[in-house]
Amino acid sequence: MFANKVAVVTGGAKGIGKAIAEEFRKAESRVCIIDLLPNDYFVGDLADQTVLENFASKVISDHGRVDYLINNALPLMKGIDTCSYQEFNYALRVGVAAPFYLSKLFMPYFSPQAAIVNISSSRDRMSQPQTESYTAAKGGIAALTHALAVSLAGRVRVNSISPGWIDTEYTDYQGPDALQQPAGRVGNPMDIANMVLYLCSEKAGFITGENICIDGGMTRQMIYHNDFGWTLRAAESGSHPVSSSVELQQQSKLEKGDAHANG
Repeated sequence: MFANKVAVVTGGAKGIGKAIAEEFRKAESRVCIIDLLPNDYFVGDLADQTVLENFASKVISDHGRVDYLINNALPLMKGIDTCSYQEFNYALRVGVAAPFYLSKLFMPYFSPQAAIVNISSSRDRMSQPQTESYTAAKGGIAALTHALAVSLAGRVRVNSISPGWIDTEYTDYQGPDALQQPAGRVGNPMDIANMVLYLCSEKAGFITGENICIDGGMTRQMIYHNDFGWTLRAAESGSHPVSSSVELQQQSKLEKGDAHANG
């Protein structure tokens, strides 16, 4: 199905992007990576317009077309207390402007049945303190997805994935970190890579403009103080009095731990 297809993966040198690139390679696709980290295709900063243009030119010169564009590169995460104007704009250039511009640059070269998959985050709908640059970028790419799906209707299918807590080291979490998630475990990059390849396949031919949240059910779980083993432990007094942590008390096992959302 994917043999000899051309798959472009941004941020493909590590983590989720690396898993996506490896799965395409296993399926005998020709994979074109761009990343700040060393890789076998193109090293460059996605925030730089010239870099994007040079990268797109290389892909088209090498292959003549694009079958799949996976916008995965990780934006900067800084919060309102420390994030400068320049840093906030940098996060948006990497997380939103680059996916838009690569889609535009490749538009004349997308093959029939081409697909774009944007990697957003469950943070497009929920937040932790001090994550504004990353959260804004992930919310932006989720909205960009349905806009592109409408603009490219009949030519390219465009979908996005919102990962929740994905541990790129494939750590086997036990206790509260796992138990707080309805799926009973923390996610790993293959949970995302498998969905990327599905969305690029003909099996997903009737899916476009959609966002799929892969977070083990975390965003669907309602939490109330003292219900079903959850208690709210107020933060200690300090500069952020509104901050708090949710402590999971697994009543049957008497295990405790902090709930995380690392999407």
